Amino acid sequence: MSLPDAGPPRPPRGDGRRIKVWFRFVPRADRLPYDTEGLWATRLGADTARVDNVPFLQDGVAEGETVRFTTDADGVHWATGRVADSGNCTIRVLPLPDGPLGRDARAVHERLAPFGLGGEVFSADFPLLAFTVPGGADLGAIKELLVRGEEEGWWHFEVSCATEEWREA
Repeated sequence: MSLPDAGPPRPPRGDGRRIKVWFRFVPRADRLPYDTEGLWATRLGADTARVDNVPFLQDGVAEGETVRFTTDADGVHWATGRVADSGNCTIRVLPLPDGPLGRDARAVHERLAPFGLGGEVFSADFPLLAFTVPGGADLGAIKELLVRGEEEGWWHFEVSCATEEWREA
């Protein structure tokens, strides 16, 4: 099953630099049953683009990274690999329905807002939040809060794209 064209609104038509790049992956048993995800990107060259939003499902890529793609006969751009790292990380947070935050995505945002993190919510029915963590952020404090929130039953979280700085923090 493919991910519906959810996410940020379609960009205005213009110079053709803004495209959607699609990623294929094998669905995991503990995940949503999708096998593709489309991410908005800015075309940088004939076969490269910079990812402009945070992935909900695709692992190993973060907002701001440059990816290579091929374009099929239908004009769909398919990612084939990462060309350049952004220095950003991607984390995903799912509030626990029976935890102190309930299914409140806004409450998760409020706890991460002091770090300047922006993110997106998958849907009102499934309040999975995906955040971009910039390389210059207080990585140690963010990790500490994420672990504490999980230990206190606020949420589950995962890091789907980590830098060496994140791993060392």
